[in-house]
Amino acid sequence: MPIVHIDLIAGRSQEQLKNLVKDVTDVVSKNTGAPAEHIHVILSEMQKNRYSVGG
Repeated sequence: MPIVHIDLIAGRSQEQLKNLVKDVTDVVSKNTGAPAEHIHVILSEMQKNRYSVGG
């Protein structure tokens, strides 16, 4: 059972997130042979002010 965890900055639409999960699921299934119904995709969204690069 593949588990994919994706961290994102908040701000994408439900449709964008849905398409992302579908595309990731398709690629993982294709490359691992795992059935799509066994692939778990976890999206974690952060607020923009909770993320920093370079301080």
